[in-house]
Amino acid sequence: MRRIQSTFPTWKNIKQYADGAELVPGVRAIATPGHTVGHMSFLVASGGQQLFIQSDVTGIPQLFVKNPGWFSMFDTDGPQAEATRRAFFDRVIAEKGMIAGYHFGFPNVGTLSKDGNGYAFAAVKA
Repeated sequence: MRRIQSTFPTWKNIKQYADGAELVPGVRAIATPGHTVGHMSFLVASGGQQLFIQSDVTGIPQLFVKNPGWFSMFDTDGPQAEATRRAFFDRVIAEKGMIAGYHFGFPNVGTLSKDGNGYAFAAVKA
């Protein structure tokens, strides 16, 4: 860890960015802590369309989208991971965006809806 911490400052191609930063035109960072400290997801927007790329907000959708209060051993802060999942999923629904899940399997892009105390993922149809 010390070697990594001492090496990063010497790399010229690494930049830190904050929640809400526009990384390139149409791509914004979204802070999604809980799974890991400093975890980020992304919003890709073009015209009136939005795609939320959730990285590791949740893993297997059949478990953690449906049951956002469940924690995995990989969540470093379970209660914060749950709060982040709920806030992120509510935002996707409110903004009528699509979501892509890194660990969702294929097809890994779709929409979310409320389902009781959790959410339901509906994959896009090809």
